Amino acid sequence: MVRYIAGKFLFMLVSLFILVSLTFFLMKVIPGDPFMSERAVQPQIKARLMAQYGLDQPIPVQYVRYLGNVIQGDLGISMKYQNQDVTGRIAQTFKPSLQIGIFAIIISIIVGIVLGLIAALYHRKLIDHVAMILAIIGIAVPSFVLATLIQYLFALKLGWFNVMGFSKPSDFVLPVAALAVQPIAFIARLTRSSMLEVLNSEYIKTAKAKGLNGFTIMTRHVVRNGILPVVTYVGPMTANVITGSVVIEQIFGIGGIGKVFVESITNRDYTMIMGVTIFYGVILMLARFITDILYVLVDPRIKLSGRKGA
Repeated sequence: MVRYIAGKFLFMLVSLFILVSLTFFLMKVIPGDPFMSERAVQPQIKARLMAQYGLDQPIPVQYVRYLGNVIQGDLGISMKYQNQDVTGRIAQTFKPSLQIGIFAIIISIIVGIVLGLIAALYHRKLIDHVAMILAIIGIAVPSFVLATLIQYLFALKLGWFNVMGFSKPSDFVLPVAALAVQPIAFIARLTRSSMLEVLNSEYIKTAKAKGLNGFTIMTRHVVRNGILPVVTYVGPMTANVITGSVVIEQIFGIGGIGKVFVESITNRDYTMIMGVTIFYGVILMLARFITDILYVLVDPRIKLSGRKGA
């Protein structure tokens, strides 16, 4: 168990190093510089700015310095907003993004598993067909299209919610719904197929032949074994939901980290772009790391492969 977790943690650190390196060098190959604007900047001012941010140094020197700062948790200073710390800006704006993401993740897991389980139990019946049709629609429609539709219907036409803003609890409903629909649909389909496979397996038939009641079979065998693919999906889903909030935040006018990321791209704020990219990468890696641990807890057989160094 310890070796398994240690190996996953080491892999996460190596992936983070590669991400930081790729992010840095990709910013360097992009044409232009962060001080380009519609108005021509005087050469003396531009040279002073380049020196201030260390951009006049050779790229290897900049890379080593940036890598050292990242290790210490320092993502630099914004190149567009004077004296604005990238780390502080991320910490300040991530709260609404995190709130929306957490609600969307919780709702996606609960609703998706329940719908998938119901569809599996009523296989080839009306409720199964309806659930799967809705799931297909949910997967096919992009979240930003859905966000626009529900904003138009429930905010503009019906007036049940505010069109934009993030000032009261009811403002959570539409952005959370826009983020949660696609994961709900995917989890429902995944749960249904996995549960059907388990329900038709030989050991379930054996358990029924031994006289075990339906509740015991469902809780001890069907759900526990059928939920494994969903656990695997939770890690990438967590990262996708939180990073997917970038567009949703723009649509609903939420001042979260997504808005900062879009603005940094527009402003060619390289340090902010790199900082937010690395931050999102860390979220993805942590989500996968936690998922791997949860997978071991749900399926103890993985521990054996970890001990063998597999």
